[in-house]
Amino acid sequence: MTSRITQPLSRRTFLRGVGVTMALPWLESVPVWGDDKPRNTSSEPPVRFAVLFSGNGYHSKEWWAKGEGKAMELGKVLDPLKPHREKLLFLRGLYNQEALIGGIHSCQTGNLLTGAHLAPAGEIKSGISCDQLLAEKTKGQTKVPSLVLGTEPSIAAIHKNYSMIYSSHISWSSPTTPTPLELYPALAFDRLFRDEVGKADKSVLDAVREDATSYKNKVSTADQRRLDEYLSSVREVEQRIEQAGKNGRLQGWRPTLEKPDMKRPADGIPQDIDQHMRLMCDILVLAFRTDTTRVCTLKLNNDHSSLRFPHLKVDYMIHHLLSHTDGADWLKVNQFFTQQLAYIADKLDAVNEGGRTLLDNSMILFCSSMMTGNHNNDQLPVVMVGRGGGQIKTGRVLDYLGKPNRKMCSLYLSLMEKAGVRLKEFGDSKEQLAEI
Repeated sequence: MTSRITQPLSRRTFLRGVGVTMALPWLESVPVWGDDKPRNTSSEPPVRFAVLFSGNGYHSKEWWAKGEGKAMELGKVLDPLKPHREKLLFLRGLYNQEALIGGIHSCQTGNLLTGAHLAPAGEIKSGISCDQLLAEKTKGQTKVPSLVLGTEPSIAAIHKNYSMIYSSHISWSSPTTPTPLELYPALAFDRLFRDEVGKADKSVLDAVREDATSYKNKVSTADQRRLDEYLSSVREVEQRIEQAGKNGRLQGWRPTLEKPDMKRPADGIPQDIDQHMRLMCDILVLAFRTDTTRVCTLKLNNDHSSLRFPHLKVDYMIHHLLSHTDGADWLKVNQFFTQQLAYIADKLDAVNEGGRTLLDNSMILFCSSMMTGNHNNDQLPVVMVGRGGGQIKTGRVLDYLGKPNRKMCSLYLSLMEKAGVRLKEFGDSKEQLAEI
């Protein structure tokens, strides 16, 4: 029988060191979730919410699903998610009415998570996005209210009378303020663990080693193993960030110079998109695993994206132009994006949290601002993995085409309630999706 701590610790338990505060993962020994009063005596883990976005839609013939549970069949775009079919929802027919107002990329993306009317003529105005509303409502329960990650810089331009800022952001802190994207893995990592980035010049684990050793003596044997595994995963990501961009590979067109003729800039964004995305996925998992935040958006690329994919041998055309081809290479790129979601799902599903997995305690949306590269957004591609703390019946295909309530904001109302935030209305909806 495992022993439990007899005296409860404070509202939130952290490992601390010089310039470092590291939140702990779920542990059976102590109720550490939520506020000063635990929600119940079993110390039930919280529900996490994340959105992964990839721009320009997907292959027109390979985005589909049918059937249920283990027997669910998936189109080739979603093939990487087959191991998670029983924890998946395929949502067909949802859309944003206000995204049909005109233009293409810019005004189709800026209200994806808000459902709000977008201001034209270069003005920037949308609405507060559902992720930021959740972050505001849960502020103070975690170290970081929300994590807003990206892999491609914002676009500063006007397209079809709408600001391309809309194409670059899905998270909005206010109707006129897109939440800044963190593009640098090292800075995103620092935000999770460091109190003052410039103050700590050694490994996060070295900084908290003394506190961690002391804390291990207070928890059960099983929790000691969980803590060791967690600390090892933190160090693994630290080491990979240190190596990011140091391997000398260059993305895209290769110049004639064998070596640069100027001093290499300081480490920043990894040069290879596969490495960049994978680091951001790991940081998302760490953030949820440590309960440093319960809300995250990861923008895998912009709508109207300029990314290239040399690691896939698809280097002859940028993402946006490739989306209009609907060929084998476009499918290959689609699957690469879906692999990021599958990787996150694998990682989350391997973490035990009190009888459920971290994936069971999460809701991870995967979506785009249009169905295909032809800009059609009268219905949107939407998949979700995770069970919202056991509140959502998964392994299903839900078809809303032809139904009176098929608003994306109705989906957000449903999911926000699962995360503990019940609203009468959000964006353009006053009604939840009854099936979720």
